[in-house]
Amino acid sequence: MRFLNEFRDASLALRLLEQIRATCSRRWTIMEVCGGQTHGLLRHGIDEALRDKVELVHGPGCPVCVTPVSAIDRAVAWSKQPDTLLMTFGDMMRVPGSRQSLMQARSEGGKVRMAYSPLDAVTQARMHPHQNVVFFAVGFETTVPATALAVLQAQRLDLRNFFLLSSHVRVVPAMAKIASDVNCGIDGFLAAGHVCSVMGLEEYQPFVERYGLPVVATGFEPVDLLYGILECVRLLEARQAKVVNAYARSVRDEGNPTAKRCIEKVYEIADQEWRGFGVIEQGGYALRPEFHRWDAKHFFTGAPATDSSVNVCPSSDVLSGKLRPDRCPFFGRDCTPEQPMGAPMVSSEGACAAYFAYHRRKEESEVVAP
Repeated sequence: MRFLNEFRDASLALRLLEQIRATCSRRWTIMEVCGGQTHGLLRHGIDEALRDKVELVHGPGCPVCVTPVSAIDRAVAWSKQPDTLLMTFGDMMRVPGSRQSLMQARSEGGKVRMAYSPLDAVTQARMHPHQNVVFFAVGFETTVPATALAVLQAQRLDLRNFFLLSSHVRVVPAMAKIASDVNCGIDGFLAAGHVCSVMGLEEYQPFVERYGLPVVATGFEPVDLLYGILECVRLLEARQAKVVNAYARSVRDEGNPTAKRCIEKVYEIADQEWRGFGVIEQGGYALRPEFHRWDAKHFFTGAPATDSSVNVCPSSDVLSGKLRPDRCPFFGRDCTPEQPMGAPMVSSEGACAAYFAYHRRKEESEVVAP
């Protein structure tokens, strides 16, 4: 494996690799849901080492990548409102909307600033009471508790100039969307360990029972990934559809009760638009009515129309696992991290960015090898 020998637990990883190969009686197709797992698999060459035994398909587990164009267009428009500052995470600033990204909006006078935490936006609103501060909140269940806390802090301080543009999404409904496709060829899923550490494993059980596909909660280091793949392969070989915790040091069946209570206090489950998937039923979160004062959608008017025809990037096929990034006709030519056509090439967790970083590195090393 390309970089595995640099890893301190290389001997254990290699033993797990041998066990996977010995267990497989056929080639299985497994989707890892998390973009962080995608980068780990490619960085350490696990995908190549198992290619003849396990096809690893990259799912929609990049929160920046699945944020819909319409939300970015709203953020761009609102950043240009008088006395308004738009704050969000760094990766989100370069993702293209239908006309421009937040970074481009800033170059044209839009007030856009990177935040390290939603509480940065609360602090900004408190320090500048005559400025409207909008935090563009994206991410899976792992980031929802932090934005919920920000809203509760704004409520406690009675801040009337803090607003949330929420585009939070839920993992399991997206998995169901993929599994329900008549052409779905996925045999099993590796669930994102950090999401499971918040939400637990209980919500995966109805999914497993409905679709008959095993789900294994998995971490991010090479040994974690290989152990998760091994557990999934064992279930597939035994024809067992179960939920298995292969990340016990961080994941409990019940998840994190405190974080879940915080989410439930501020948010309610709602239908949510995803980039590449359209609207997914119960696919995200919306602020509860008692917190609508801090909902940017209830304060700012005139949401811009989104022009979906301007970008030909096939990110929907990448995010749903139908198109491997390096098989995209634009990959590495028209679309690079410096000039990205779509979100999967922008984000640090995007599948296209992972292929560009690690598969191109391999190709270049092969060219210069004696």
